Amino acid sequence: MSRYTNEPPHTHGTRSRTAVLLVNLGTPDAPTASAVRRYLKEFLWDPRVVEIPRALWWLILNGIILNTRPSKSAAKYAQIWTAAGSPLRVNTGAQAAQLQTHFDARESNAVKVDFAMRYGSPSVADQLDKLKASGADRILILPLYPQFAASTTASVMDAVADWIKRTRNPPELRFVRNYHDDAAYINALAASVREHWATHGKPQTLLMSFHGLPERSLTLGDPYFCECQKTGRLLAEALQLSESEYKITFQSRFGRAKWLQPYTQATLEQMGRNGQQSVNVICPGFTSDCLETLEEIAIECKTAYLAAGGKEFRYIPCLNQNADWVAALAAVAKRHLVGWPLTSTVDTEAAGRAKQHGASA
Repeated sequence: MSRYTNEPPHTHGTRSRTAVLLVNLGTPDAPTASAVRRYLKEFLWDPRVVEIPRALWWLILNGIILNTRPSKSAAKYAQIWTAAGSPLRVNTGAQAAQLQTHFDARESNAVKVDFAMRYGSPSVADQLDKLKASGADRILILPLYPQFAASTTASVMDAVADWIKRTRNPPELRFVRNYHDDAAYINALAASVREHWATHGKPQTLLMSFHGLPERSLTLGDPYFCECQKTGRLLAEALQLSESEYKITFQSRFGRAKWLQPYTQATLEQMGRNGQQSVNVICPGFTSDCLETLEEIAIECKTAYLAAGGKEFRYIPCLNQNADWVAALAAVAKRHLVGWPLTSTVDTEAAGRAKQHGASA
């Protein structure tokens, strides 16, 4: 058996295409314990996500976590699930469709856009196979993580590398590493905040909550913490906020290790005890709403803040299908597509040789 997958049929003269693959973290296929268990097993077994000795982690993961956490997480997913499915998958798919519309209107239908999930479906490998079969021989990988982390962006790179290892004729590939300080991204965030304030009023504090990582990741050289700080500072500057009007925190702590601080829920509880009158929470590191924003922030953290004595809590949704965000995605993509043709081209020389060969035969 060949170690490489079969190549798709090829015809000389086939149009050469450029593609963009958006990649998000992933989601269970359904809000059920069995679906969540499959998802968590893939997600938490990634050595980029959990960096402890494999043998020890296998025992903890399979002996404890996968036997206790799926049912609890499934109940949480059920609270945020929609008729169309997982919010993260729905919004990511819509972002890809809107980016496709953007390119179709400007680039002669030459750029193919699709999306994949790092964990779950559609997988990175399946979508790369699909793009390759459609004639894409140049593919830009655009992770939907504005801030780089080894556990997110680098894990996408790993998935692509694994696909390359089993592909006989891989296409030309490029990666977007980060865009935490991209002007269009910051402007899209600021516009969403201003729109929210125009309807609900400006709060006493804007809290910017990013997904947490073990503090050890910072000491080992991961730039994530610093990039989150820069995103927060640039967003505050765009909104003309003073240092007393915003806070940067980290959520989704897992396990007993010390994680990046300050912690989101603990900060909100302290604000409530201090008599905080109003707070808005935005999650700039998430480009689509998901369990961590809709359940952890908008439900759990809101409850904790109000129980601690806080008065008014409002969650500002992720960028999701916001037109400014789609325009920002397009700007990031085009910056990394420079030098690649964005119009369909045909290898006329190869097509001519094939035609001549057919005539002589």
